[in-house]
Amino acid sequence: MMNTPRFSSLLRNPVQLLAFGFGSGLAPRAPGTFGTLAALPLYWLLIQGPWLFFAAFVLVATLAGIYWCDRAARELGMHDHPGIVWDEIAGFLLTLLMVPTGWLWVLAAFLLFRLLDIWKPWPIRWVDRRVGGGFGIMLDDVLAGLGAGVLLLAADFLISHL
Repeated sequence: MMNTPRFSSLLRNPVQLLAFGFGSGLAPRAPGTFGTLAALPLYWLLIQGPWLFFAAFVLVATLAGIYWCDRAARELGMHDHPGIVWDEIAGFLLTLLMVPTGWLWVLAAFLLFRLLDIWKPWPIRWVDRRVGGGFGIMLDDVLAGLGAGVLLLAADFLISHL
């Protein structure tokens, strides 16, 4: 049986609250998808400011996420508990950092990020299976975010040069 906290206990534990994506990871089905969606309000706030601030936020969110995800996993006694979704938030924000603004790009980023995160093509699958701790929890989603971003940048380049 999986040890999943209640929202009330997340409110008493800031690390788990963040690791569980402000509670979005408690969704009974597809917590990773709900965690990815939880990144959208952050994205909306971040695109109001300079790109460099957005980039710095993604870097800090990723580095802090290594600690938060590792600690939450240890407290729950399970590596990469499905409810730990900060990795999806940081990975998706990385994708959004790389693509043009606009709702179609956000939708494409969401779909492609989720596809890569679920499908886990090489090297994402290799990292997911072989790298442990908070670093491993974060790295596979960072790679999915980077992959989705690069593919969408290539699509943008092709669209603008055709």
